[in-house]
Amino acid sequence: MAVPLVADGTLALQRLYHWERTTPDKVIFTQPLGGGQVATYTWKQAMDQARRMAAHLQSIGVQRGDRVALLSKNTAHWLMTDWAIWIAGGVSVPLYPTLAAGTIRQILEHSGARVLFVGKLDGWEGMKPGIPEGLTCIAHPLAPDDARRSYPRWDDIVAATAPVQGEPVRPADELSTIMYTSGTTGAPKGVMHSFGTFAWGVQSGLKRVTAIDGNARMLSYLPLSHVAERTLVEHGQLATGMHVYFAESLDTFTLDLQRARPTVFFSVPRLWVKFQQGISAKMPPAKLDRLLKIPILRGIVRKKILTALGLQECVFAAGGAAPMPPELLRWYNKLGLDLVEVYGMTENCGISHATLPGRQRPGTVGLPYDGVQSRLDPTSSEIQVKAPCLMLGYYKEPELTRQAFTEDGWLRTGDKGALDAEGNLKITGRVKDLFKTSKGKYVAPAPIEDRLVMHAAVEACCVTGANLGQPLALLMLNVDAMKKVADAAGRGELEASLAEHLRTINATLDPHEQLDCLVVTSEAWTVDNDLITPTFKVKRNRIEDRFAEHYEQWVGSRKRVVWHAL
Repeated sequence: MAVPLVADGTLALQRLYHWERTTPDKVIFTQPLGGGQVATYTWKQAMDQARRMAAHLQSIGVQRGDRVALLSKNTAHWLMTDWAIWIAGGVSVPLYPTLAAGTIRQILEHSGARVLFVGKLDGWEGMKPGIPEGLTCIAHPLAPDDARRSYPRWDDIVAATAPVQGEPVRPADELSTIMYTSGTTGAPKGVMHSFGTFAWGVQSGLKRVTAIDGNARMLSYLPLSHVAERTLVEHGQLATGMHVYFAESLDTFTLDLQRARPTVFFSVPRLWVKFQQGISAKMPPAKLDRLLKIPILRGIVRKKILTALGLQECVFAAGGAAPMPPELLRWYNKLGLDLVEVYGMTENCGISHATLPGRQRPGTVGLPYDGVQSRLDPTSSEIQVKAPCLMLGYYKEPELTRQAFTEDGWLRTGDKGALDAEGNLKITGRVKDLFKTSKGKYVAPAPIEDRLVMHAAVEACCVTGANLGQPLALLMLNVDAMKKVADAAGRGELEASLAEHLRTINATLDPHEQLDCLVVTSEAWTVDNDLITPTFKVKRNRIEDRFAEHYEQWVGSRKRVVWHAL
């Protein structure tokens, strides 16, 4: 791929040195330590640690272009580590903090990682067997106790090492990171990005997301190993100097949000739905609607709800990774929060399309970012994009790289799309997810699944049914719903609710798309049993492998809701 035309001053290392020189005492990280305690770091403090760790990496033999891996939940030291790897001349390889041991080993061996940083993790004992014997490891301050006992510790290394001096830089065309995809269709692929692709991507994104500036606050909680968090949080901070807060745990998430009071907040649609359901559980929707129609109360009610969520100062709110239901957009709009829908993928730094703030277009992901070209394949309706932020290719996979691009250099997204009259892009499904029923009709599962997960009890779902008369849907319930079905009365109530949900959805579908039944599975879909990816995307091929033998039986039962092995 061509080298993006970006100014040297926009590249990651140059941005770090800029902030270190110009605002050394500005607090940029707030890191929870547990028990209500937090640590804060300024540019000067964070860069001092990064420089010292960079010197250590060089002292143990890390050379220009060597891969250095990072396995951790989001912390201030995650970002300091990435900086240290870059300063030392290395290429960072971030791993999702929920990976199974086999996938960890696969990525570490495929990437040829020389060093692994182990940070804050849940389930470390299950991950540890995936680390190849003899691999040099370094433990972060918030790493599990076992890792801090077993490996050299960050704090000890920093205390004993003099910092790298000067301002070593890396050119725009040099490889900066290999980001392994979550592997919905097979083994994870290593997406290669340069310093230039990320610099161009974030500069284009900031033209649309103007709320990210030096005064912005963001809460970092989606995995930094994912492209959305990497672009918005890491590179957004490098570009603007904003303040990043970190989440401590799922149990403290509300408190973490209230501490950060983010001015910019990005989440997946499922979390926006859960926020809504939490409010509805405390205040019936009909009552909320009435209160919001009373001018003298509207502002008070809005502020109270947003303050409870920690979003009272949020000026830019966005959702991505799946379509936002129109009714959800309308609900937040009534609260004074206009949700922006964004679209992108690892292969293009997450920079592709977004709706405009204040101009919602439900059912679409809006218009391309500045400098991004987009088109639809005339035969398959596949969305194809072209921009200077496209990946360099897949690491060690020249054939897969060739397949990812058209002959004239456009990235094949694998998503199907359509355009509305204004040119806004609508995602209509995945090119390879389409399946044909026995009636010869094609079904696109994604739009149906987006409606199914709006039920409060549904955590994940998969619409399937190739060669059946009608499709069906498999459901995984959330923890609260599973507790409810433990007794007969609770199961009966939930079954009636799911059956009504099915009737409502089927009424909106074409006859060949209408679901024969909903199948509730008792087995949780997890990373460990390989039914979902670390980003909680359902692995359709694995679902088929696990459940296809039962499809005919379920359809033949003539039940609207089937309970499988419950």
